Amino acid sequence: MTLKVYLSGEIHTDWREQIIEGSKGLDVSFDAPVTDHAASDDCGVAILGAEDQKYWHDHKGAMMNAIRTRKGISDADVVVVRFGEKYKQWNAAFDAGFAAALGKSLIVVHGDEHQHPLKEVDAAALAVTDDPAKVADILRYVLTGKLPA
Repeated sequence: MTLKVYLSGEIHTDWREQIIEGSKGLDVSFDAPVTDHAASDDCGVAILGAEDQKYWHDHKGAMMNAIRTRKGISDADVVVVRFGEKYKQWNAAFDAGFAAALGKSLIVVHGDEHQHPLKEVDAAALAVTDDPAKVADILRYVLTGKLPA
């Protein structure tokens, strides 16, 4: 069995790399949003043209990024959404809801400080953890039936 995993959410830590490294040897492919913050913010105006107002600048970028995100989530078997400590990832909440609405297996990663504000997101998930390494353990169990050593 091959799993396609979409890694959504905060872009300021190495949590994606931790999951990918922990999943070595498993039949898993990973996809993710563009994690270069400047490229993600400016893609709309770089492709469609400059905007005088910041709202339209951001709106164009959001639309470009939504094409990639919707495709990645639609194609995924499992969607992992990480909510970081430093910034509010409103787009991650949308991604989690979109994945749940599509019936995707959803894993949510966040610290204790987000337990209450993310209670509805957590309720839609099949697993909730505060540790990216545990996501790799979940993927290993799903693919092999083996528990962590």
